[in-house]
Amino acid sequence: MRYPASEKLEIIRTVEASHLPVRRTLDKIGIPKTTFYAWLDRYASGGFDALEDRKSKPKRVWNRIADEVRDSSQAQRAGSTRTSLTAPVWFDDGGCRTEGAADRRS
Repeated sequence: MRYPASEKLEIIRTVEASHLPVRRTLDKIGIPKTTFYAWLDRYASGGFDALEDRKSKPKRVWNRIADEVRDSSQAQRAGSTRTSLTAPVWFDDGGCRTEGAADRRS
């Protein structure tokens, strides 16, 4: 569940003002300890505005092509008249491979 910044701040203040230990207070509220401490760190470093939700985006994409590789392959293709890096490969009804055949998707 996503909480607005105002609720996050209210939870931080409630936990800090509680006479119970932090873990027990968070258990009663139903907030994971790691979530609370992430909010607390963001609040301590950036104030109320830091508690606003950020857009989720991956930090790293596992299959991203490196910029250098992409740029060099684009440069190679720019000088080539071919539209594909490999010729299409088709298999006839008997399972025999035929290369460079005309488009047979019909």
